Amino acid sequence: MSREEFEELNVFGLGNPNDAFAQLFSGQSYINMLAKTDNGIGFMNVTFEPSCRNNWHIHKAKSGGGQVLICTAGYGYYQEEGKEVQKLSPGDIVVIPANVKHWHGARPDSWFSHIAVEIPGEETENVWLEPVTDEEYSNL
Repeated sequence: MSREEFEELNVFGLGNPNDAFAQLFSGQSYINMLAKTDNGIGFMNVTFEPSCRNNWHIHKAKSGGGQVLICTAGYGYYQEEGKEVQKLSPGDIVVIPANVKHWHGARPDSWFSHIAVEIPGEETENVWLEPVTDEEYSNL
């Protein structure tokens, strides 16, 4: 899927290059902040160029917490540590429990966007870990 084809499908828009977190991604990603509630829940459209993925990470929380991904355009992957990769398509929803090591990103032949929603909780923090290696990614 070309960038032009993808942008026609990506109803929430590409946004800006994700420069602030570039060191935590393999490849180029983009962020478009869609909304934020009064109690701090943010809704961000995150776009990944083909083969782009974020590092392994954990949404830590003493209670509550975690993340929800709502897939909106293109095709991607989601994987929890020790489990098989899940292929993601528009309309898929991934509920990521707190304290689960995981990563997500685009497939090699497609751009990919999802809306990311951080779930409120007690004593929450995002812990960024090692990159998903090219070898791990190419063996999917």
